[in-house]
Amino acid sequence: MKQPVHRKPAESEDDAAPKKKIGEIKLLWGFLSQYKKTIVSAMVALLIASGATLLIPLAFRSMIDEGFSAKNAGLINIYFAALLGVAIVLAIATFARHYYVSWIGERVVADIRRAVFTNVIGLSPTFFEKNLTGDIISRLTTDTTVIQTAVGSTLSIALRNILTLVGGLAFMAATSAKMLGLVLLVVPLVVIPIIFLGRKVRKLSSRTQDRTAEVSAVASETIGAVQTIQAFTQEEREAKRFAGYVEAAFDISILRIRIRSWLTGLVILMMFAAMDFVLWIGASDVITGKMTGGELASFVMYAAMVAGAVGSLSEVYGGLQRAAGAISRCVTLISTGADIKAPENPAPLPDIREGRLEFCDVSFTYPSRPDERILDHFSLSVARGEKLAIVGPSGAGKSTVFQLIQRFYDPGQGEIRLDGVNIRTADPAELRRRLAIVPQESVIFATSVEDNIRYGNPDATDEMVRAAAVAARADEFIVRLPDGMQTYLGERGTRLSGGQRQRIAIARAILRDAPILLLDEATSSLDAESEKKVQEALEKLMQDRTSIVVAHRLATVQKADRIVVMDKGRIVSIGTHDKLLKEGGLYARLARLQFGGH
Repeated sequence: MKQPVHRKPAESEDDAAPKKKIGEIKLLWGFLSQYKKTIVSAMVALLIASGATLLIPLAFRSMIDEGFSAKNAGLINIYFAALLGVAIVLAIATFARHYYVSWIGERVVADIRRAVFTNVIGLSPTFFEKNLTGDIISRLTTDTTVIQTAVGSTLSIALRNILTLVGGLAFMAATSAKMLGLVLLVVPLVVIPIIFLGRKVRKLSSRTQDRTAEVSAVASETIGAVQTIQAFTQEEREAKRFAGYVEAAFDISILRIRIRSWLTGLVILMMFAAMDFVLWIGASDVITGKMTGGELASFVMYAAMVAGAVGSLSEVYGGLQRAAGAISRCVTLISTGADIKAPENPAPLPDIREGRLEFCDVSFTYPSRPDERILDHFSLSVARGEKLAIVGPSGAGKSTVFQLIQRFYDPGQGEIRLDGVNIRTADPAELRRRLAIVPQESVIFATSVEDNIRYGNPDATDEMVRAAAVAARADEFIVRLPDGMQTYLGERGTRLSGGQRQRIAIARAILRDAPILLLDEATSSLDAESEKKVQEALEKLMQDRTSIVVAHRLATVQKADRIVVMDKGRIVSIGTHDKLLKEGGLYARLARLQFGGH
């Protein structure tokens, strides 16, 4: 069973915990600090709402002690009017607090999602070798939703309850210090389980989010391969595999819920047991005249507020711990740096874009396979405008050459030069603007035909897009589509055939108008008719460009100026098709296998 790969900590969890918490706080504050005015408005509304709430018991105390008597009958109207005024202030302040806090939550989560996504799409392929797409998507959706709940609701509730707790205790002290002392005796009994069980909730919350991410990853992988699964009649097996991940996530969630439920129930039991005891003492004091009925009523109301605040805080604490786990996962993505990035002072590429490439004694191993050398002292020069083909058996290193040209990886030894400039010293974005690629599996986005072609040059005019489609011979099928250029192609271009997708990719490369063209098995999966049309489009595309073609099918490279034959990361021979056939060797053997003959 395939398990998602997780990052191994560089240090022990105990040592890393303080640093992680600091990172989480810095991340959250970095996003919150952009909206200080809104935060201040929310805090003012919160203070007013909490103050109004704390005034309500005082109003009841005055009504009970002074309003319910014949000599003060006229005051009863004033007390009720004042109570209504407090309620109006509370309603307005609560509206403002809820609006501002919810706005901050939504805004901050939108910013975090954008930051995570922006950083992720700039990361090197090495990152995606070690992290599953489903896990990344889970962090973008599930984890950020948890953060939104915390910032837009839970945090506000926590602050409100803290103010209620502090204010309630102050008023209780002013009403009866003796009874408050009795209440405070039970506080340690409440705080200790909150701290102890809260830590368990945080750990389980992080595990829950990891399991949820695994569910997402498996679902994404399975749905992406649904036709293969159905073709091999593995629906039942995959359903059972997915159910296993779902049940694992469920079990962790239930354990977390059980502990949170114990925590909440325990706190409520302790607080109300304490209130029962305090009420018994207070009732005795009223009977003996040591305090008035209004004072007891207000004390009980404040005690109820404090108990409610403590109970709510115990529940909120678990929510904040869960949010901390989510923030930690987002911190990991946002703080992950790209292995390939522009140097501080990148070397400029020449204004005249010749398209000359040089590999100088390049050796390379993939980070995920450090013991397997993919390129071994590889040296090659490609002249301006040359049509070069690279052939060889699977695993020879052909596609790796393209990976290095695009600087998705850096070689472990040697250097690659574009127009005389070592590409390691250049800005990768500037380098890639001088490259156009037609891959074996064309990527089609779930948008219109026009937008897919325009991806090669977002600034292109409509006329340029249409001209690129004509040059790629894509206009032949585009005119038959329901809405022509505006036809929606669906996810991964499922509405198009393989040949049609390839011609869209070629049109995109034509619109790119780059001096270097990379063709990676561009016709290997096509039928004969589609291959003929795509090959005609490619020949037009290769005119006046430095073109490098990787191919298994030798029929597609016979017209190349030079053919480079690779095996086990090394160049074994270079020449034209006829010259290599006469020499014998690997190329001649591959040709015999494909074309027949002896």
